[in-house]
Amino acid sequence: MNLKNIIQQDIKNALIKIDHKEYEPIIILNKKVQLGHYQLNNLIKLSNMLNLNPHALSEIIILNIEKKSRYKKITFSQPGFINIFIDEKWISKQLEKIFISSRLGINRSKSQNIVIDYSSPNIAKEMHIGHLRSTIIGDVMARILDFLGHNVIRANHIGDWGTQFGMLIAYLEDKKLKHDNLSLAQLEKFYCKAKKKYDIDNFFAEKSRECVVKLQNGDRNCFSIWKKIVSITMLENYKIYKKLNVTLKENHTMGESVYNKMLPDIVNDLKNKKIAMEINGSTVVFLKEFKNRSGESMGVVIQKKDKGFLYSTTDIACFKYRYQQLHANRIIYYTDSRQHQHLMQAWTIAKKANYISPNLLLEHHMFGMMLSKNKRPFKTRNGDTIKLSALLDEAVERAIRLIKNKKTNLSKRKVIQLANIIGISAVKYADLSKNRNTNYVFDWDKMLSFEGNTAPYIQYAYTRIISILKKSAISINKLKEEIILKKESEINLAIKILEFEEIILLISQKGTPHILCKYLYQLATSFSNFYENCSILFCKKIQNRKSRLKLSILTAKTLKKGLNILGIQVTKKM
Repeated sequence: MNLKNIIQQDIKNALIKIDHKEYEPIIILNKKVQLGHYQLNNLIKLSNMLNLNPHALSEIIILNIEKKSRYKKITFSQPGFINIFIDEKWISKQLEKIFISSRLGINRSKSQNIVIDYSSPNIAKEMHIGHLRSTIIGDVMARILDFLGHNVIRANHIGDWGTQFGMLIAYLEDKKLKHDNLSLAQLEKFYCKAKKKYDIDNFFAEKSRECVVKLQNGDRNCFSIWKKIVSITMLENYKIYKKLNVTLKENHTMGESVYNKMLPDIVNDLKNKKIAMEINGSTVVFLKEFKNRSGESMGVVIQKKDKGFLYSTTDIACFKYRYQQLHANRIIYYTDSRQHQHLMQAWTIAKKANYISPNLLLEHHMFGMMLSKNKRPFKTRNGDTIKLSALLDEAVERAIRLIKNKKTNLSKRKVIQLANIIGISAVKYADLSKNRNTNYVFDWDKMLSFEGNTAPYIQYAYTRIISILKKSAISINKLKEEIILKKESEINLAIKILEFEEIILLISQKGTPHILCKYLYQLATSFSNFYENCSILFCKKIQNRKSRLKLSILTAKTLKKGLNILGIQVTKKM
């Protein structure tokens, strides 16, 4: 139920009756409910476009839409607003439809193939906090598009090919180190040492390059070591994904190695099509769409003098593969802003070569950084980047202390179980509740608080409703009477429940989960207001009691579905 869209369409139809052009009414929730539930916010602009005064235009609009059963009253207010009151009986009927729906009344969209590129950790390195935003924001988008019925292709594009593997293989062989029982922490240390050696030791650098060539040519030993390095890394990453309640699985891993065999043909094809040319041994594509510092067309190198390929070549192949093999209608990337120009260049080359359709949508959903309280990048005291596993472990430890301070009678096992839900959810929600386009300050105290726009506050709102329903001892099957909406707090809660579909559809277009977080917080506070002003369990009239129980159930179902889409678990007790 997208009530805002329904109102907007009714006003559009009213405007079409007086002018053949299409106008875009702006509908907002009214902050002052006594003036109306919704408000037309650009009446003055519309009246100027139609050469009418605002009051005269309002009369035309009201005359054309007020007879619809969904509207109780529509009024005009100066200097130029139309205030819309929704009919309580109509709202009740919509809630009844949602009440019996397993999908909260939200229909599936026309299915598209949508590739979502997110997480993308480094091989032979532990995931750090810089991977958190890409991983969890991308996963929310995947969950929403899944829910709407799209064929979502999760793509964990890992850097599993290239010179770094030559360095690591050469180092392991040089030190005669067996690769069978290595840990990821050991691999990361060895890689750091291999990189230093590569930079100062020409003999080792040459051996590393030879190992890369051997790997590319399918040498059994090099391939075996490479495969083990990737396996050790991703095994640890899957543990973190599970802890984060993220839906990425092993079959979603699509590393650079997937596209490796395509690269020589792509370079040759771009040369044959006169898109690329050789300059001083390197193969370059010049793009007039991008300018260098001198104002000249920017050159994008797709093959080096030593015949090695670059990230740009891999991404061109990646676009081609996702369009021609996966039949993508839409590709969404979750990486930071530094990748934007690189992606746009590869995208432009792929279009010039006709590897992708002009109708294929590319969206780069960029995001800001996690900062410490001094507004600097969030790091350890010695300046190292914080490991993601360490951050999550600390979240659980802090949640354990929080639960113990409340002196509950939970067993040790239950405390740990609850701490995992509360701690991990708090970290995820703190990130997801911030606009992805901005940096944000990481604050343990705020994120674990049971007040304000936090995961614990919303999780607690859910558990409180479950407790109320349990105490009522009334079976859901016996709640057959229609919902009655009389008090202001009942109506406000009902309208807030109806907003859910609008929020889901908006995020499916924009990839902005903070909007859902804000909505869930508003829904939880609306329920709190309803609970304070409307007796539920001790309501004298059984019909009103059942009606309010149904409103409570709808609120709980919406909170649970919303948190589930965010990848956040609920619990029946807190």
